[in-house]
Parts: sequence; structure tokens; C-alpha cells
Amino acid sequence: MTPLSPEPHDPAASSPPLCLLHLSLPQALETALLDALQAQPGLPPLNVWPAQQLGPGVPLPSALEQVHGRARRSLVQLMLPTADVPARLQALRAALPHPDVHWWTTPVLAHGSLT
Repeated sequence: MTPLSPEPHDPAASSPPLCLLHLSLPQALETALLDALQAQPGLPPLNVWPAQQLGPGVPLPSALEQVHGRARRSLVQLMLPTADVPARLQALRAALPHPDVHWWTTPVLAHGSLT
């Protein structure tokens, strides 16, 4: 049996460098953030997951969160050209200026489908 060898996406050959934009936010803001993203032109497909955050200084606004010791959050990821990140973030800041929406990026070194 031959192990699967990825066929990496070569950004230099066909498209600009890509990254994953990660957004972490309170679950209560999920709909507002998704609406703000969907209002942007050329939105790529995205993923949304329920998440939890814990640790010193994490706000626990609900009784359930206080009992569990974890804040309920949403994690949103979208893959896009690295150069598009500043404009996407600027639009999100204008639509949803909230101090508890956090973002970071990671480079996409390879991607593809299994077909």
C-alpha cells in the first residue's frame, strides 16, 4: 500500500499566497459576524465551529459558563489570499467593532481535494 502523498498547491505557480483567517468570538456575536462577512463581495467558503475558551481573565457571562468554567465561543475560518486580509478585517471592524472578537492568520502551505 502506498501512502497518500499530497499534491501541494503551489501558490507561486497559479495564485497569490493564501492564508487561513481565524476569528474567535462569543457565540452571541456569531450571527452578526456571519452577516457582516456575507455582506462582503467575493466571500470564499468558510467553516464555523462551536468552541470553548478557558483560562485566567476569560469572561464567563452566563451562569452555565461560570459552572463549567469555560466561555462558549465560535470559531470561524476562511481561506483567502493573504493580501485580502487587511481589507476583510477593516470591513469587519466597521460592521462589528467589538473588543472580544479576536483574529489571527496561518499560512496555507498546501491544499486540495481528495478526488
